[in-house]
Amino acid sequence: MKLGLAMGLLVPGMGDPATLAIEAEQLGYDSVWFGEIYGSDCFTPLTWIGSRTERIKLGTSIMQISGRTPANAAMTAVTLDMLSQGRLMLGIGVSGPQVVEGWYGQPYPRPLARTREWIELFRKILAREGPVEFEGDHYQIPYTPREGATGLGPILEGTGLGKPIKLMLPPLRPDIPLYLGAEGPKNVALAAELCDGWLPMFISPHRLGLYDDALSSAGPDFDIAAMVQMSVHDDLERAFAPIKQTVGWYVGGMGAKDVNFHKNHVSRLGFEEEAEHIQDLFLAGKREEAYAAVPDQLVDEIALCGPPDRIRDRLQAWKESRVSTLVISTYSVDHMRLIAEGMA
Repeated sequence: MKLGLAMGLLVPGMGDPATLAIEAEQLGYDSVWFGEIYGSDCFTPLTWIGSRTERIKLGTSIMQISGRTPANAAMTAVTLDMLSQGRLMLGIGVSGPQVVEGWYGQPYPRPLARTREWIELFRKILAREGPVEFEGDHYQIPYTPREGATGLGPILEGTGLGKPIKLMLPPLRPDIPLYLGAEGPKNVALAAELCDGWLPMFISPHRLGLYDDALSSAGPDFDIAAMVQMSVHDDLERAFAPIKQTVGWYVGGMGAKDVNFHKNHVSRLGFEEEAEHIQDLFLAGKREEAYAAVPDQLVDEIALCGPPDRIRDRLQAWKESRVSTLVISTYSVDHMRLIAEGMA
């Protein structure tokens, strides 16, 4: 099993993220990951880290496809991949309608179909087999206004002057690894069909069988890179607390009452009543109560919590699971070392 380091988002007071990435590289970690929501972007910190490291892979977790057209993402990806000498791992996802429509000002139509088109067009651009032409429901190159399109904005007239263009910069790797951030079975199946890996969130090594059907088309090298939070404390209740806050925030607040993919995911894991209760409390403004309502069992399955010896013991379940990359979320070198030694 490979190890990755999830650095989340760039936040004030975080310090230099490259310092921690350098430590991870020295400890033998395979990858470092940065995400984005509606604050820092995911590529700039990875570029900074890439300039200060030599081996560790650079992953986006996740790049939101509504914020970048396939062409823009292709340009960014081939640039960073070339500068880092082939270390980019491009994790993508659709995010949710609250962010897509509330932040990017784009509609949120048919996320599965849109993701499929995005991947097809992205790979076509990197292949450089000729000037790019693409006629989809969501993406058209060159731009062609037409009635009935379900694309990423209103139907505009355009100039009619667009022409097919070929990517100017030959990629160092035309097959840059693509990972899909997914929670629902249909999205996981799409990852297994079209991508090189899956980035699951809030996943339990004891319940991965829920995704056996969705992963049935995955090849032998398909990478399941599980994002796992870590909280070290001798008092187990205090160790659980930050994980409960994270889960409570996503289940309660990262979505609308009737459209919350994280709540749906936790429900599929077997905690449907608890997820409903957490959301009700959160939306009623009772955030602390919502966090407290997150079940200990859920937290203990999806995260690594407790004193060091307990965490070492609980690593065994991850080793025996189908997960192939354990991506630990921590900012502590000591905790990174604990995991590295526990996996050795």
